Amino acid sequence: MALRTRTVTARQGTPLAPLPSRLRPIRTGATFHRVLVDAMDEWHALNIVTEAQRRQHTAYVTADGAAWLASASAFPRSVTALWSARPTAPSVLPCGTAFDVVNLPALFGRRVLEQLWAAGPGSGPVALHRSRVLLFTAPGTAHRLPSLLEWEEWRDAMPPMLCHGAGDAVTVPPLYAPEPVSAGDACEPGTPGAPGAPGTFGTPSRWAVAPDTRHPWLPTADHLLRACVRAARGAPQKSVPPLVSPDGTA
Repeated sequence: MALRTRTVTARQGTPLAPLPSRLRPIRTGATFHRVLVDAMDEWHALNIVTEAQRRQHTAYVTADGAAWLASASAFPRSVTALWSARPTAPSVLPCGTAFDVVNLPALFGRRVLEQLWAAGPGSGPVALHRSRVLLFTAPGTAHRLPSLLEWEEWRDAMPPMLCHGAGDAVTVPPLYAPEPVSAGDACEPGTPGAPGAPGTFGTPSRWAVAPDTRHPWLPTADHLLRACVRAARGAPQKSVPPLVSPDGTA
Protein backbone atom coordinates (compact mmCIF):
# COMPACT_ATOMS: atom_id res chain seq x y z
CA MET A 1 0.00 0.00 0.00
CA ALA A 2 1.46 3.33 -1.03
CA LEU A 3 1.96 5.83 1.73
CA ARG A 4 0.48 9.24 1.18
CA THR A 5 2.65 12.16 2.20
CA ARG A 6 1.63 15.69 2.87
CA THR A 7 3.93 18.65 2.37
CA VAL A 8 3.65 21.30 5.02
CA THR A 9 4.95 24.75 4.13
CA ALA A 10 5.42 27.66 6.47
CA ARG A 11 3.12 30.58 5.95
CA GLN A 12 4.75 33.84 4.98
CA GLY A 13 5.72 35.84 8.05
CA THR A 14 5.78 32.79 10.36
CA PRO A 15 8.72 33.06 12.79
CA LEU A 16 11.40 30.44 12.27
CA ALA A 17 12.19 30.19 15.98
CA PRO A 18 10.22 27.49 17.89
CA LEU A 19 7.50 28.53 20.26
CA PRO A 20 8.40 28.81 23.93
CA SER A 21 7.55 25.59 25.77
CA ARG A 22 4.69 27.20 27.62
CA LEU A 23 3.04 28.08 24.29
CA ARG A 24 3.57 24.85 22.38
CA PRO A 25 0.18 23.47 21.25
CA ILE A 26 0.08 20.13 23.05
CA ARG A 27 -3.68 19.90 23.50
CA THR A 28 -6.60 19.59 21.12
CA GLY A 29 -9.99 21.17 20.68
CA ALA A 30 -10.83 24.51 22.30
CA THR A 31 -7.70 24.45 24.47
CA PHE A 32 -5.49 24.02 21.41
CA HIS A 33 -7.23 26.96 19.71
CA ARG A 34 -6.76 29.18 22.77
CA VAL A 35 -3.07 28.32 23.07
CA LEU A 36 -2.54 28.94 19.37
CA VAL A 37 -4.29 32.32 19.56
CA ASP A 38 -2.12 33.27 22.55
CA ALA A 39 0.98 32.34 20.58
CA MET A 40 -0.10 34.43 17.59
CA ASP A 41 -0.79 37.38 19.88
CA GLU A 42 2.70 37.04 21.30
CA TRP A 43 4.20 36.92 17.80
CA HIS A 44 2.28 40.07 16.86
CA ALA A 45 3.47 41.91 19.98
CA LEU A 46 7.03 40.75 19.34
CA ASN A 47 6.88 42.05 15.78
CA ILE A 48 5.76 45.47 17.07
CA VAL A 49 8.66 45.60 19.52
CA THR A 50 11.16 44.45 16.88
CA GLU A 51 9.99 47.05 14.37
CA ALA A 52 10.09 49.81 16.99
CA GLN A 53 13.59 48.81 18.03
CA ARG A 54 14.73 48.71 14.42
CA ARG A 55 13.40 52.19 13.76
CA GLN A 56 14.74 53.50 17.04
CA HIS A 57 18.25 52.41 16.13
CA THR A 58 18.16 53.96 12.66
CA ALA A 59 20.90 56.44 13.48
CA TYR A 60 22.14 57.25 9.98
CA VAL A 61 20.38 59.36 7.37
CA THR A 62 20.12 57.75 3.94
CA ALA A 63 20.57 59.67 0.68
CA ASP A 64 16.78 59.82 0.23
CA GLY A 65 16.38 60.99 3.81
CA ALA A 66 18.95 63.74 3.27
CA ALA A 67 17.10 64.86 0.14
CA TRP A 68 13.90 65.15 2.16
CA LEU A 69 15.61 67.18 4.89
CA ALA A 70 17.22 69.48 2.32
CA SER A 71 13.83 70.09 0.70
CA ALA A 72 12.84 72.04 3.81
CA SER A 73 15.30 74.77 2.82
CA ALA A 74 14.77 77.38 0.14
CA PHE A 75 18.24 76.42 -1.11
CA PRO A 76 18.41 72.62 -0.98
CA ARG A 77 21.54 72.44 -3.15
CA SER A 78 23.43 74.67 -0.75
CA VAL A 79 22.37 72.49 2.17
CA THR A 80 23.47 69.36 0.31
CA ALA A 81 26.84 70.96 -0.48
CA LEU A 82 27.31 71.86 3.18
CA TRP A 83 26.57 68.29 4.23
CA SER A 84 29.02 66.99 1.64
CA ALA A 85 31.75 69.09 3.23
CA ARG A 86 30.73 68.51 6.85
CA PRO A 87 28.51 65.43 7.16
CA THR A 88 29.16 65.10 10.90
CA ALA A 89 28.10 68.64 11.79
CA PRO A 90 24.57 69.64 12.90
CA SER A 91 22.67 72.09 10.73
CA VAL A 92 19.71 74.43 11.04
CA LEU A 93 16.63 73.96 8.86
CA PRO A 94 13.37 75.91 8.65
CA CYS A 95 10.05 74.38 9.65
CA GLY A 96 6.65 74.72 8.06
CA THR A 97 7.25 73.34 4.56
CA ALA A 98 8.56 69.77 4.68
CA PHE A 99 7.85 69.27 8.37
CA ASP A 100 6.95 70.80 11.71
CA VAL A 101 8.68 69.80 14.93
CA VAL A 102 7.14 69.11 18.34
CA ASN A 103 9.83 69.61 20.98
CA LEU A 104 9.24 67.70 24.24
CA PRO A 105 11.14 67.12 27.49
CA ALA A 106 13.16 63.92 27.28
CA LEU A 107 11.16 61.65 29.58
CA PHE A 108 7.74 62.81 28.44
CA GLY A 109 8.90 62.67 24.84
CA ARG A 110 9.85 59.04 25.27
CA ARG A 111 6.41 58.26 26.71
CA VAL A 112 4.73 59.99 23.77
CA LEU A 113 6.91 58.02 21.37
CA GLU A 114 5.96 54.79 23.14
CA GLN A 115 2.29 55.64 22.71
CA LEU A 116 2.75 56.41 19.02
CA TRP A 117 4.30 52.99 18.48
CA ALA A 118 2.17 50.90 20.83
CA ALA A 119 -1.28 52.41 20.32
CA GLY A 120 -0.88 54.49 17.19
CA PRO A 121 0.48 54.37 13.65
CA GLY A 122 4.13 54.91 14.61
CA SER A 123 6.37 57.94 14.30
CA GLY A 124 8.27 59.85 11.69
CA PRO A 125 11.89 60.88 12.17
CA VAL A 126 12.89 61.58 15.77
CA ALA A 127 15.89 63.58 16.94
CA LEU A 128 17.43 64.03 20.37
CA HIS A 129 18.86 67.45 21.18
CA ARG A 130 20.38 67.93 24.62
CA SER A 131 17.57 66.93 27.02
CA ARG A 132 14.75 67.26 24.48
CA VAL A 133 13.01 64.90 22.07
CA LEU A 134 12.17 66.40 18.68
CA LEU A 135 9.30 64.69 16.85
CA PHE A 136 9.15 65.54 13.15
CA THR A 137 5.49 65.96 12.27
CA ALA A 138 3.28 66.94 9.36
CA PRO A 139 3.29 70.64 8.42
CA GLY A 140 0.59 72.49 10.31
CA THR A 141 0.92 70.37 13.46
CA ALA A 142 2.73 73.12 15.36
CA HIS A 143 -0.23 75.46 14.93
CA ARG A 144 -2.99 72.93 15.52
CA LEU A 145 -1.68 70.76 18.39
CA PRO A 146 -1.67 73.50 21.09
CA SER A 147 -5.23 74.45 20.11
CA LEU A 148 -6.39 70.83 20.36
CA LEU A 149 -4.77 70.40 23.77
CA GLU A 150 -6.39 73.63 24.95
CA TRP A 151 -9.77 72.56 23.60
CA GLU A 152 -9.53 69.18 25.33
CA GLU A 153 -8.39 70.93 28.54
CA TRP A 154 -5.18 68.91 28.68
CA ARG A 155 -2.73 71.78 28.17
CA ASP A 156 -2.07 72.27 31.89
CA ALA A 157 -1.50 68.53 32.41
CA MET A 158 1.38 68.45 29.92
CA PRO A 159 4.99 69.37 30.65
CA PRO A 160 6.27 72.38 28.70
CA MET A 161 6.35 71.63 24.99
CA LEU A 162 7.56 73.74 22.09
CA CYS A 163 5.90 73.57 18.69
CA HIS A 164 8.03 74.78 15.78
CA GLY A 165 6.16 75.64 12.61
CA ALA A 166 6.23 78.19 9.81
CA GLY A 167 8.72 80.94 10.57
CA ASP A 168 10.72 78.79 13.01
CA ALA A 169 13.93 76.84 12.55
CA VAL A 170 15.40 73.86 14.39
CA THR A 171 18.81 72.28 14.76
CA VAL A 172 18.88 68.87 13.10
CA PRO A 173 21.52 66.26 13.95
CA PRO A 174 24.39 65.35 11.61
CA LEU A 175 23.74 62.95 8.78
CA TYR A 176 25.77 60.42 10.73
CA ALA A 177 27.60 60.48 14.02
CA PRO A 178 31.35 61.12 13.85
CA GLU A 179 33.76 58.44 14.92
CA PRO A 180 35.03 58.75 18.50
CA VAL A 181 38.62 59.91 18.81
CA SER A 182 41.11 59.60 21.61
CA ALA A 183 42.55 62.63 23.38
CA GLY A 184 45.99 61.91 21.90
CA ASP A 185 44.65 62.04 18.35
CA ALA A 186 42.99 65.43 18.82
CA CYS A 187 45.29 67.64 20.82
CA GLU A 188 45.10 70.71 18.59
CA PRO A 189 42.11 72.91 19.53
CA GLY A 190 39.80 73.51 16.61
CA THR A 191 41.04 70.54 14.57
CA PRO A 192 38.51 67.87 13.55
CA GLY A 193 37.91 65.59 16.46
CA ALA A 194 39.32 67.98 19.03
CA PRO A 195 37.16 68.85 22.05
CA GLY A 196 34.71 71.57 21.12
CA ALA A 197 35.35 71.27 17.40
CA PRO A 198 32.26 71.33 15.14
CA GLY A 199 30.81 67.91 14.51
CA THR A 200 32.92 66.08 17.10
CA PHE A 201 31.90 62.99 18.99
CA GLY A 202 29.58 63.84 21.85
CA THR A 203 27.58 66.38 19.86
CA PRO A 204 24.35 67.26 21.71
CA SER A 205 22.28 66.33 18.64
CA ARG A 206 21.70 62.81 17.36
CA TRP A 207 19.05 60.80 15.55
CA ALA A 208 16.86 58.30 17.34
CA VAL A 209 14.89 57.57 14.14
CA ALA A 210 16.70 58.97 11.13
CA PRO A 211 14.84 59.81 7.89
CA ASP A 212 15.38 57.13 5.26
CA THR A 213 12.97 58.05 2.47
CA ARG A 214 12.09 61.07 0.34
CA HIS A 215 8.49 60.99 1.55
CA PRO A 216 8.45 59.82 5.18
CA TRP A 217 5.17 59.31 6.95
CA LEU A 218 4.67 62.08 9.53
CA PRO A 219 2.20 62.09 12.43
CA THR A 220 -0.45 64.80 12.45
CA ALA A 221 -1.80 66.90 15.30
CA ASP A 222 -4.55 64.32 15.89
CA HIS A 223 -1.99 61.52 16.28
CA LEU A 224 0.07 63.62 18.68
CA LEU A 225 -2.99 64.65 20.68
CA ARG A 226 -3.94 61.05 21.42
CA ALA A 227 -0.35 60.07 22.21
CA CYS A 228 0.17 63.06 24.52
CA VAL A 229 -3.07 62.41 26.42
CA ARG A 230 -2.20 58.73 26.92
CA ALA A 231 1.31 59.65 28.03
CA ALA A 232 -0.03 62.25 30.49
CA ARG A 233 -2.42 59.67 31.94
CA GLY A 234 0.55 57.41 32.56
CA ALA A 235 -0.64 54.53 30.40
CA PRO A 236 2.06 51.85 30.79
CA GLN A 237 3.69 50.88 27.49
CA LYS A 238 7.06 49.29 26.84
CA SER A 239 7.36 49.10 23.10
CA VAL A 240 10.60 51.01 22.46
CA PRO A 241 14.02 50.90 24.10
CA PRO A 242 14.98 53.73 26.47
CA LEU A 243 15.87 56.99 24.75
CA VAL A 244 17.06 58.78 27.86
CA SER A 245 19.04 58.03 30.95
CA PRO A 246 17.39 57.91 34.40
CA ASP A 247 18.45 61.48 35.15
CA GLY A 248 16.42 62.73 32.19
CA THR A 249 19.28 63.56 29.85
CA ALA A 250 19.34 62.40 26.23
